[in-house]
Amino acid sequence: MFIAAALTASPRKAKSQEPLQPPVAKKIAKVDSIHGETRTDNYFWLREKTNPEVISYLNAENAYTESIAAPLQKFSDTLYKEILSHIKQTDLSVPYKQGNYFYYSRTEKGKQYAAYCRKKNSLRAKEEIVLDLNTLAKGKKFLSLGAYIISDDEQLLAYSLDTTGFRQYTLYVKNLKTGKNLGDALPLVSSAAWAADNKTIFYATEDAAKRAYRLMRHTLGADAAKDALLYEEKDELYRIGVYRSRDKKFIFMASASSETSETRYVESDKPSGEFTVLLPRETDHEYYADHRDGLFYIRTNKGAKNFRLVTAKVSEPQKWTELVAHRPDVKLEDIDVFKNHAVLTERDNGLTKLRIMDLADSARGGDHTAEFPEPTYSVFAAANPEFNTELFRFSYQSFVTPNSVYDYDMTTRTRKLLKQTEVPGGFNASNYVSERRFAVASDGVKIPVSIVSKKDVKRDGTAPMLLYGYGSYGFPLPVTFSPARLALLDRGVVFVMAHIRGGGDMGEVWHDDGKMMKKKNTFTDFVACADFLIAEKYASRDRLAIEGGSAGGLLIGAVLNLRPDVCKVAHLAVPFVDVVNTMLDASLPLTVGEYLEWGNPNVKAEYDYIKSYCP
Repeated sequence: MFIAAALTASPRKAKSQEPLQPPVAKKIAKVDSIHGETRTDNYFWLREKTNPEVISYLNAENAYTESIAAPLQKFSDTLYKEILSHIKQTDLSVPYKQGNYFYYSRTEKGKQYAAYCRKKNSLRAKEEIVLDLNTLAKGKKFLSLGAYIISDDEQLLAYSLDTTGFRQYTLYVKNLKTGKNLGDALPLVSSAAWAADNKTIFYATEDAAKRAYRLMRHTLGADAAKDALLYEEKDELYRIGVYRSRDKKFIFMASASSETSETRYVESDKPSGEFTVLLPRETDHEYYADHRDGLFYIRTNKGAKNFRLVTAKVSEPQKWTELVAHRPDVKLEDIDVFKNHAVLTERDNGLTKLRIMDLADSARGGDHTAEFPEPTYSVFAAANPEFNTELFRFSYQSFVTPNSVYDYDMTTRTRKLLKQTEVPGGFNASNYVSERRFAVASDGVKIPVSIVSKKDVKRDGTAPMLLYGYGSYGFPLPVTFSPARLALLDRGVVFVMAHIRGGGDMGEVWHDDGKMMKKKNTFTDFVACADFLIAEKYASRDRLAIEGGSAGGLLIGAVLNLRPDVCKVAHLAVPFVDVVNTMLDASLPLTVGEYLEWGNPNVKAEYDYIKSYCP
């Protein structure tokens, strides 16, 4: 909202409302030495969340913010109501079939959370409420649903809840016949999977640094404290996750760092069996597995930077048959394996494509690709729990197209629109236009930018602009529809996403060229995008706002130091800006695992590089 105010309004402060003075945090020196340098952190004490002085200081900061923002309150209220007017509060998700039931969720106006429901055999059947989060949230300040897994006999639900906001989930089991929870409560669960016997749950638990590191086996009704420990990942670079193959034949456990992975498996109808290593851990080898018809389908980057697809017999997992060869310019991001088909999610020149392989009858035409019409967009696999199906469900959206759910017939190559999210409040997609352009980085690399505005916005440098970036962890920046963004667009603001290096928008090399000792490419790419947009008269320097959150907050902080003249307004959301001190504290969540993203400052060369850009 403050971005909208900065770009589109010029509020004047009422003379009777003099703002408070900004609070000044006291300094308590914490001195550390590393690599022959002495570092003083005067504000280390502010991390003590339960310290009354910290709480008092934060309250003072909040009061100051409210004072400064007071003249914007009327505009803020207007924006809030406007944004709300574009959101359909009473709505249903598209039902998906799993076993004998159709599952969906629904929201109701005035209720904060969704209710999860199902109907047996037909959508005309009586509704059964599986889980109502509004009921579960009563008396709680916060609620978030994590796992939501139905047992094979369809009578039990394993679900996890976070009531703290710290993403710490406890797993519960509900009897769907009685509507009552069983006595099972498993703490700190990050992922889980049912075995075929409807009484065994495999789950991963977290350590104090929020790293999933232990694989456990729980039998319903047993004392959770006595659950079997099946695997413990000792290497702090790695995290584990557990999942089940779509054909339900295997339970997989993957242990992965950002550069290496290893998978173990057990047959789901033999839950007391031993987990077997699929392929032994090998530095810089990432692979992920599914199963179909006696074969493991393995997405691997061995000898293939952007991944390839191979199969292997369960009895001979190291003997591969290649299905899809490596392509340097196309990344194989994911695979979905069904009885007769495989769907490959690929990223080609920064855009997602769906490639469908006919596994049952190559004579029917082999591979084909589902095409999408807009210059910039996002496609995501939706709920596809059924193995024996000819339909693949996906969601499609763009800056101007609301989320649209399709069923794609993999045999007839036809798609059916099941639902497009309704956007009330007078939205008309034809009033907006999106583009995809390329800025040129300082080293000559072309950086994609995705642009949206109202059609009547003049490209003469007079329009205000919001430029958003992230560029870390190999995460592609998704081009999605936002009802809230309409508040900007309808006021003539141009919105742009910069798909800079460090993200995964253009494949694995794109990530590599924006991390570790090449991290500065992320910042210079963003500056190049800003300069390009100004040169092309999408906006002017004094009407440009830039924004990023978390690692994107680091981006914005580094860019401001690199080029203080780059913009008029900057918004750093929950910014990760003290990279040196954060990465020196191995007790913090995420730190050790991210040595492979930012570098380890205990290594002098990496310390020096981080220090050279750390905001």
